[in-house]
Amino acid sequence: MDDIDHSSSSSSQHVSANSSEQVSNRASKVEFSEDEKTLISRMYKLVGDRWSLIAGRIPGRTADEIEKYWTSRYSSRNE
Repeated sequence: MDDIDHSSSSSSQHVSANSSEQVSNRASKVEFSEDEKTLISRMYKLVGDRWSLIAGRIPGRTADEIEKYWTSRYSSRNE
C-alpha cells in the first residue's frame, strides 16, 4: 500500500509541474481579440504608452498584458 501511495504522490507532483508549465506558457503569450487589438492601437495613438489608461478601457486586461502585447508586436517596427 505504501508503494502505491508514493507512486501516486509522485505522479501528482508530475502533473502539477506540467500544469505550472502550461500556465506559464499561456501567461507569456496572451491572446487578444481583433476588437481589443484595434482599441489598443487607437488608444496608443491618442495617449501613447500610458498602458494603465489603455487597460482601463479593456475589461479584464492589465497594463502589463497590454504593454507586453504592444512591445512584442510593434517594438521591431519602432527601431
